[in-house]
Amino acid sequence: MRLLEHLEFSALALALAVLIAIPLGLLIGHTGRGGVIVVISANLARALPTLGLLVMFVLLMGTASSLPVIIPLVLLAVPPILVNTFEGIKGVDPDLRDAAFGMGLRGPQVLGRVSVPVALPLILLGCRLAAIQVVATTTVAAYTGLGGLGRFVIDGFATKDYSSVVGGSVLIVLFALVVQALFALAQRVTVSPGVSRRVKVR
Repeated sequence: MRLLEHLEFSALALALAVLIAIPLGLLIGHTGRGGVIVVISANLARALPTLGLLVMFVLLMGTASSLPVIIPLVLLAVPPILVNTFEGIKGVDPDLRDAAFGMGLRGPQVLGRVSVPVALPLILLGCRLAAIQVVATTTVAAYTGLGGLGRFVIDGFATKDYSSVVGGSVLIVLFALVVQALFALAQRVTVSPGVSRRVKVR
């Protein structure tokens, strides 16, 4: 039950962040406009205190829905995805773009057929970083009475049931490792071997 709650919060927040950040990063990276604003905004967003935002949204919206958890998690997840998508598209070799235009491809076609495949390792890296941050940070939902694996830790400390604390902590770490492995597998499956050799992503 707690694992499903943790998965629900994390997956929904990550999905919303992807829907917001990737199209915006593609647009800005392709047009070359607004890059400085993206970097500054991302750095400012990273400085936001997630627990403070969570408490604020719970006070404003209550705990009847998962929105007080989802909104801070989305704000946490957007910056790495947005910045990596922008940097990945911006870093595509101009000669590749010129060759694509020379073959008669138009702007959106160049973006979809050339820029995105080349930038995909960095885009997936941004998603992976965001996913791990979200999985780890979803734990704080328990501080406000909401669910997730953090309940094992919070309730364990409250009742001095330290086996629950250790068990919850281990589950959170294992969950994060599984997420990282899934993204590594996704990269192996979706990224062209030639691109993987050119762009080393750890």
